[in-house]
Amino acid sequence: MTETPKPFKAPPKRFQPNGTSVLYEDHDILVVDKSCSLLTVSNDKVRENTAYFLLTNYVRKGNTRSHERIFIVHRLDRATSGVLIFAKSETAKRYLQEHWHEFEKHYTAIMSGSLKTDEGIITSYLTENKAHKMYSVSKAEDGKLAKTGYKTLRKSKNYTMLDINLLTGRKNQIRVHLAEQGCPIAGDRKYSNDKSVKRLMLHSTSLSITHPFTKKPMTFEAPLPRIFGSLMKTVH
Repeated sequence: MTETPKPFKAPPKRFQPNGTSVLYEDHDILVVDKSCSLLTVSNDKVRENTAYFLLTNYVRKGNTRSHERIFIVHRLDRATSGVLIFAKSETAKRYLQEHWHEFEKHYTAIMSGSLKTDEGIITSYLTENKAHKMYSVSKAEDGKLAKTGYKTLRKSKNYTMLDINLLTGRKNQIRVHLAEQGCPIAGDRKYSNDKSVKRLMLHSTSLSITHPFTKKPMTFEAPLPRIFGSLMKTVH
């Protein structure tokens, strides 16, 4: 039976990280709701405005001399919001990564159009080109297996809201799979150049794990941003 995380007492506002909301924290893990447009980790252009940098400062409570730190377990695309987990030790990180394929990850996506079936699994082999875009290839030896489970939640005239069960965790997997089906995620400027919505309509809704030390099953949920409901009510 999955354990519901105990309510977390938020720290003083001066220590709260910008762009993230703490969902749960203990001595071993830190779980947050990441906002869209915030990088998980730094790149060549952005060093400090990342979830990793801000949350490192958070666990250090602003003390740069503190030895407290967090460890990266997984990443969310910059434009994707929702549940993101960090470890507080190498041991916790190693456990979570080794068992990552066993954990259940659900996303909510709003895509243009609708798929042929209301429920199913999209399977392909993904690889990356020189422009850092992922795409499917026919031969297994040329890419990595990617499986995306989906179930229709709601439909409007131009959009469909899906519950995505991420069965593998390849880069941009959900975005590529839906775009290649002719139903790109609304607001995806990388795989469809869709500028009809200000943000990518993809949200990490829930993550179910086994705690690295207590071994108890735990599920963390991030509330769906209001824009998701608003878009589905829009009449086109």
